Amino acid sequence: MAKIIIKPSEVIIPEGIQLSLDGTLVKVKGPKGELIRDFRHPKISIKLEGNKLTFIGSEVSKEVKAILGTYKAHVENMIKGVTDGFTYEMKIVYSHFPMTVKQSGNFIEIHNFLGEKAPRKARIVGDSKIKIEKDKLTIEGINKEDVAQTTANIELATRVKHRDIRVFQDGIYVTKKD
Repeated sequence: MAKIIIKPSEVIIPEGIQLSLDGTLVKVKGPKGELIRDFRHPKISIKLEGNKLTFIGSEVSKEVKAILGTYKAHVENMIKGVTDGFTYEMKIVYSHFPMTVKQSGNFIEIHNFLGEKAPRKARIVGDSKIKIEKDKLTIEGINKEDVAQTTANIELATRVKHRDIRVFQDGIYVTKKD
């Protein structure tokens, strides 16, 4: 059996980004906004030295190695979010019944999907911003998880049930992720 070697995971903080550490709470501030996330785990400790954030595992195991990589990816996504943001583009596709999409508060309403009388609804998560143009939806935000979950909610709301999906290909689908 191969021996597992665990190195601490390091994230280099780029210029123009303010990262602060308060116990296990990491705050990332940049030109587009601020994100806060708690990285609490009994087997992981966090250090901030200069422009380096380091996650250190207290034991040698595959679980700890996986968590270190996950935490590193989360912080990198937070940094990317406050500098560039995340954008998903979706296309509204219909062949049988013309569908209309509207934003109503924290929900997206899909009217006339497959000729249904009641509108289908998808929840907008967090601070995701939505632009609706003819047959295109654009979802933007600084938190990758919120933007991706909003996109998934919209896709799930237009899932075709009890029909042949080879014939009824109506729905709202992701076409581009940035």
